[in-house]
Amino acid sequence: MHDLAELEADLARLKQEHRDLDMAIEALEQMIAGDQLQVQRLKKRKLVLKDRIIQIEDQITPDIIA
Repeated sequence: MHDLAELEADLARLKQEHRDLDMAIEALEQMIAGDQLQVQRLKKRKLVLKDRIIQIEDQITPDIIA
């Protein structure tokens, strides 16, 4: 049960970081002289987070045999 609580806490933290990156990317893209390299780095980090979120959600959700 302790592992499930840790996974859920990690999931919440990762989802928040994913949302924060989304806002940071949007803000950088709206700047006239936006740093495109930084935008690319943030997008890459966002994809890594999304993959980790999916992995944790798969661990939390039990497999259902149809």
